[in-house]
Amino acid sequence: MSRLKERHRKEIIPHLMELYGYENIMQVPRLEKVVLNIGLGEAIQNAKALEAAERDLTAISGQHPVTTRAKKSIASFRLRTGMPIGLKVTLRGERMYDFFDKLVNAVLPRIREFQGVPRNSFDGRGNYTLGLKEQIVFPEVDYDKIDKLRGLEVSIIATANTDEEGIHLLELLGMPFTKD
Repeated sequence: MSRLKERHRKEIIPHLMELYGYENIMQVPRLEKVVLNIGLGEAIQNAKALEAAERDLTAISGQHPVTTRAKKSIASFRLRTGMPIGLKVTLRGERMYDFFDKLVNAVLPRIREFQGVPRNSFDGRGNYTLGLKEQIVFPEVDYDKIDKLRGLEVSIIATANTDEEGIHLLELLGMPFTKD
């Protein structure tokens, strides 16, 4: 069992039950899944971009990504329905906790001039989305083998009902929010 999952079970659940007055352990917010997403508009002209991004995302997540395809045709972008325009990976269970632990303790501190992540990226239901400008902050990505810096979106989906519960859960799990 991962270190973070163990800590969640022994420390965080009792703390949140006391703080919010939950009567049942199943009411306590917990991480449900983490979704990693790379949008590849360049894949329309460059088919190799998809392969390179797939290699990077597989190294980062430890899981094979799914190709996302265009739902609509947009003539000005030369985009047709069904064309590959991105990649995504959904992590659950042990992999999710291991990835979150790595994100908080190894990846975010490697970002240059890192001051913390903003608190205003919640969706109103306790889910958090974080955008990373480059994939090279992950230790698994080999700097010499990347063809281009690509952004990466990390969505942390929790069972929290409000943003306040979501913020509190992520803070207790170690997410370094900005001091404002």
